[in-house]
Amino acid sequence: MCNIFKWLEQFMIKDSLLIKNGLIVTVNDKSEIFNGDILVKDKRIAQIGQNIDTSADSIFDASGLIISPGFIQTHVHLCQALFRNMADDLSLLDWLKKKIWPLEGSHTENSLRASACLGLAELLLGGTSTIMDMGTVHHMQVVFEEIEKSGIRALCGKTMMDDGDIPDSLRESTADSVSQSLELLKEWHGAANGMIRYAFAPRFVLTCSDKLLSKSFELANEYGTLFHTHAAENREEIRLVQDRYGMRNISLFKKMGISGPNVCLAHCVWLDEEEKNILEQEQIKVLHCPSANLKLGSGIAPIPEYLDRGISVSLGSDGAPCNNNMNIFNGMRLATLIPEPVYGPTAMNAETVFRMATIDGARA
Repeated sequence: MCNIFKWLEQFMIKDSLLIKNGLIVTVNDKSEIFNGDILVKDKRIAQIGQNIDTSADSIFDASGLIISPGFIQTHVHLCQALFRNMADDLSLLDWLKKKIWPLEGSHTENSLRASACLGLAELLLGGTSTIMDMGTVHHMQVVFEEIEKSGIRALCGKTMMDDGDIPDSLRESTADSVSQSLELLKEWHGAANGMIRYAFAPRFVLTCSDKLLSKSFELANEYGTLFHTHAAENREEIRLVQDRYGMRNISLFKKMGISGPNVCLAHCVWLDEEEKNILEQEQIKVLHCPSANLKLGSGIAPIPEYLDRGISVSLGSDGAPCNNNMNIFNGMRLATLIPEPVYGPTAMNAETVFRMATIDGARA
């Protein structure tokens, strides 16, 4: 087990804990903020209120401290945590082909375990309590093992790649991709008392056959879980999709029948009006990664427009090599500031972004 997880064990609640006198920030319908207490029993919040008068195994005085909901990052790559600062000054497709895919394809079980451990430690120390992780093609068993050890809540899936201009080290057959994903699902979906769930994770249109995309969505529906992929992150990516299919990413998904509330799409930077309408009508979720969009020069996602349409938007830090920082506070700051030159200084207020990093992530 990573040393950081051993250190964190001392803070894990064994029986009951009463937290007193903290400034509690909620994300309920009224967004209430008040001074109060929280009682935790059997690792679950049993009561929130003022002046809770009951016994507990441990009492913690939170005077002068803020108590926040755990943060939720809906798009991360634990497998890339070791690659921080190793893929700078590149646009998306060059970044993938020249750096990230060769690095991912070189992972051993040991290196992938170390990467997952490092990423989880950074996320937990930054206040992130739930993640949706897009893994890599091989050795994913060790990522699930480290997730379980860490105690974090996670949706995670093996990356699926069977087509396109990809290295042999990551190329797999459609049948193998599906069968290995199902093996992981059967072992890990619902594990750790429900803290771990499986999500099917085809990487993106340019690395997946039509058959793999359709089958992974079919399986997500069959097992009542999520379909997690990248879409419309980069203009060159969109051009290649249009050359191949005669339409853009979201329109292609709609044509293939891949739509609905269990579809989670990372980035969605460059959408036309038809695609925005599809997101709205089909209740597709957008996973916003502002720091990655900046570092790779991908663009400024029209998040205020999505929110005005009632489209669900949550936050993720993506992978360490496309932002160099997996701290959710960095993501919240950028999500607030980036739209302002285009949409004005009131487009994304603090409360909106805080909810994107908490309750809206839970709803995704």
